[in-house]
Amino acid sequence: MSEQIICRNATLGYEDGIVTENLNFTVNSGDYLCILGENGSGKSTLIKALLGLKPQVSGEIIWCNGFSAKDIGYLPQQTPVQRDFPASVREIVMSGCLSKKGFHPFYTSAEKSLAMDNMKKLGIESLAKKCYRELSGGQQQRVLLARALCATNKMLLLDEPVTGLDPHAQIELYELIADLNNQGISIIMVSHDINSTIRYASHILHISKKQLFFGTSFDYLNSNTGRSFIKKEKN
Repeated sequence: MSEQIICRNATLGYEDGIVTENLNFTVNSGDYLCILGENGSGKSTLIKALLGLKPQVSGEIIWCNGFSAKDIGYLPQQTPVQRDFPASVREIVMSGCLSKKGFHPFYTSAEKSLAMDNMKKLGIESLAKKCYRELSGGQQQRVLLARALCATNKMLLLDEPVTGLDPHAQIELYELIADLNNQGISIIMVSHDINSTIRYASHILHISKKQLFFGTSFDYLNSNTGRSFIKKEKN
């Protein structure tokens, strides 16, 4: 496995103060990294840094082996307005190609083919002409995953992707993400779902004002940080 991202002693924050500091972790190709932490711990700020939208205050975030922020497909948390977006599934999935289009105003046959391939991969090709706003929450997340895959086949960054889904849809989405990971796509997922995190993730980054843990899921389960957080979440 080759390194894609190395974070060294990174401090993240804004003009009014530091959010989190001394972050140290590595993402290798094929990793499944889950980011845990309480609200306000710096998870959203870290997402912005990884996407190249917010520079770190100090330290380094290093892109390795030709990898860059442009190689990350991003699935953000949805707002009610986004869930009601009046476009077809096909249009939304193809829009994932926009980051690579430059000044070309029309989709190429290759981009149209890529969009269809990703819809087939996620089992939504039959929904291509459906209006996005008419879909269930689980179907909408599949559409957004397909869109993210049109932007990259290297890494997906997912921000609380199962929020608002019923338990069955949550399991289906987790299994889809695991399948993509098994196909070699690196996953970085922000999550509050500790049980699924332990089940699926290869590595866990637990952050707060100062980083608490980075390592394998097995080591996290046996760490003071992991045991304390799991106990708190279950109470």
